[in-house]
Amino acid sequence: MPHRFAKLVSLAAIAVLGLSSGAFAHPGHEGGLTGGLAHPFTGLDHVLAMVAVGLWASQLGRPAMWLLPAVFPVVMAGGALLGANGVALPFVELGIVASVVVLGAAVAFGLRVSLTLSAALVGVFALFHGHAHGAELPAAGSALLYGTGFVAATLVLHAVGVGIGALAQRTFVLRTAGGAIAATGLLLLVTQ
Repeated sequence: MPHRFAKLVSLAAIAVLGLSSGAFAHPGHEGGLTGGLAHPFTGLDHVLAMVAVGLWASQLGRPAMWLLPAVFPVVMAGGALLGANGVALPFVELGIVASVVVLGAAVAFGLRVSLTLSAALVGVFALFHGHAHGAELPAAGSALLYGTGFVAATLVLHAVGVGIGALAQRTFVLRTAGGAIAATGLLLLVTQ
């Protein structure tokens, strides 16, 4: 039974990746809850970083398994407020791509750091992701509903990562996934 569930979670992860584009998320989404739910899935960089947070959190175990996926959306919401209000944040796209590389590498190498340091690292990257979401906030529709949607979608992506991490019975699987995420991040960096 757990093996069958692992296959189902893996297929869900592949479907999530299939919904995202290879490019960075761009403006043009509809506003409101639906637009917010869809937005994080439109950029491969966002999808991979958010799943990597869940994978890394699962590697670190409790309490990181719960704290990292909570820190990310909270700080991301703060970054979104900055972006929506026109507050400049340098190197946003570079920070987003760096999040894919660094978080993927953390999973690939099984990086074990303090809870404080891991939460701070995740928080810094969340700030960049949130800023991009806020700066791309559609003019039409409710900003609150849009924000609620992208936070909910982020939590789903974190849950996919935690779920895969919890179900993966072998370290090799997680480290390979982390390596693939980091390598994709490097490719995105080169093509940026």
